[in-house]
Amino acid sequence: MHGLTASRAYKARSADRNFREQEADVFRRATAALRVAASGDDLARIRAVADNRLLWSTLMILLRDPSNALPAPLRGSLISVGLAVQRELDAPEPDLPFVIGINEQITAGLMGV
Repeated sequence: MHGLTASRAYKARSADRNFREQEADVFRRATAALRVAASGDDLARIRAVADNRLLWSTLMILLRDPSNALPAPLRGSLISVGLAVQRELDAPEPDLPFVIGINEQITAGLMGV
C-alpha cells in the first residue's frame, strides 16, 4: 500500500512541474551522486558513473530521434557534449569534476539560468 501512495504523490508532484524542471532534477540527482563518489567511496563511484553513463546515453538517443523538436544545431552540440562526457566516464579514472561541471551547466540551461 505504501508504494501506491508514494506513486500517487510522485505523479501529483510531477504534474505540478514542467518537463524542463523534471529534466533538471534528473541532472541534479546525477550530479549529487558524482559529488558523493568524488569523496572516494568506490561503490558510490561505480554507481554514479554507471547512472551518469545511462543518463547521457538516454539523452543522446532522444537527441538523435528525428521527431525531437529541438533545433538540429542544438541537438548536434548536445550530442557532441554527450560523447565527450561518455569518453570521460569510460576512462579508467574519470575526471568527475569535469562531468559534474557539464551536468551543472546542463541543469542551469534547463532552468534558464
